[in-house]
Amino acid sequence: MFGDRYADAVRYAELLADAGVKRGLIGPREVPRLWERHLLNCAVLSEVVPEGVTVCDVGSGAGLPGIPLALVREDLKITLLEPLLRRTNFLTEVVELLGLDHVTVVRGRAEEVMGKLPPVHVVTARAVAPLDRLATWGIPLLRPYGEMLALKGDAAEEELKGATAALSKLGAEETSILHVGEGVVDPMSTVVRVEVGESPGGVRFAAKRAKAARTGRTRRRRG
Repeated sequence: MFGDRYADAVRYAELLADAGVKRGLIGPREVPRLWERHLLNCAVLSEVVPEGVTVCDVGSGAGLPGIPLALVREDLKITLLEPLLRRTNFLTEVVELLGLDHVTVVRGRAEEVMGKLPPVHVVTARAVAPLDRLATWGIPLLRPYGEMLALKGDAAEEELKGATAALSKLGAEETSILHVGEGVVDPMSTVVRVEVGESPGGVRFAAKRAKAARTGRTRRRRG
């Protein structure tokens, strides 16, 4: 799965099992199942990420799914977005140690960086929040016609149904549930895909983006 980056994947697993546990980024009970439940479960997300796009991993935590995705897809430009300092410190150390030049770590909340970070083609997330709440953070970070890919569990279909109204208000045009990782993980990983139209986040967030852009231009002129 990780090809030439297999040694780096092993090193990442070791970091999760050691520093990740010590810093409270991952539970000690997860260590015996790091590969199947975490690294491979996240890496197979690559099956549904288009080639050569920009990605923002929202609430990246210990780097899941962003780091495994980066290890298998060097064609992507990935931003790991995480608000907590102890987590961004860990992520920065991992990125530097593994030589992931196509990965950037940003400390902040999604709602704070909107308009400050360039919009991306794809937003990813895993174990961050229920889908309706996740969408309010993730969708406004997208470019027009981008997509949010959320790794979910057995209740994905029910969660998607419950979030339909919220997703529609945020500019979602198509939703689907995908199963990835056949022959790699068992059970396969479940992904909720939310595709947006011309105005990611809806009218309210379009106004916020425009305001943020104007503020940025004003600051640059003053500088």
